Amino acid sequence: MMSESEEHGSLLEKIIEKIHEYKHSSSSSSSDSDDDKKPKKSKKKKLFGRKHPLHHVLGGGKAADLVLWRNKQASGSILAGVTVIWLLFEGIGYHLLTFLCHALIVFLTVWFVWSNAASFVNRSPPKFPEVILSEVQCLKVAHFARKEINEAFYTLRNVASGKDLKTYLMTIAVLWFISIVGSCFSFLTLSYTIFLMAYTLPMLYEKYQDQVDVVGEKALIEIKKQYKVIDAKLISKIPMLSEKKQH
Repeated sequence: MMSESEEHGSLLEKIIEKIHEYKHSSSSSSSDSDDDKKPKKSKKKKLFGRKHPLHHVLGGGKAADLVLWRNKQASGSILAGVTVIWLLFEGIGYHLLTFLCHALIVFLTVWFVWSNAASFVNRSPPKFPEVILSEVQCLKVAHFARKEINEAFYTLRNVASGKDLKTYLMTIAVLWFISIVGSCFSFLTLSYTIFLMAYTLPMLYEKYQDQVDVVGEKALIEIKKQYKVIDAKLISKIPMLSEKKQH
């Protein structure tokens, strides 16, 4: 009797284990199917198709840290200094040559007095910083300038050659817009405005890049639509461009 009851008990235990295993496998399969049914989150498109972080796009290093205001004290000091210089020239009417001469006068006077007064107070005179431009640095700057100038002349030659009417019209439109903006502001104010935008917009974009990317994507889609309309109504009717499209 004891052996039969033990056999029945072992059978019941096996049956219960099988039921638990079946329930566990069914629940795991259902959870996997639910995960498959869930829509995968699509990666958000970055502005202008950017694939790398903004800090990497700006070149990294200290320059990118300043533009992105990673060191707020250093970035704020540079912005304040540039703003003071702009106010001196634009607000007070300071001239560049006068400003440079006055700055050198103050600097040399302070250095001269400090160097002579150091001997009276038993202190070592200040060491004037040695600024020496190496040949390698000068060659790098010259090489970069030569490359950019050649690129500019090459672009101007292509625009003026008459081979690409679309590029010519875009260049004329950009130059015309710049001339209108230049007539409204002085060169110094325009330069300061460009600096202010280049120095603050990357930081603001990094802070609100999700919202800006959404708005920018919508704006680019709308611009492409408007360009297609202009191309169909105006540009495609120009004989030079229509012949190129046929060929």
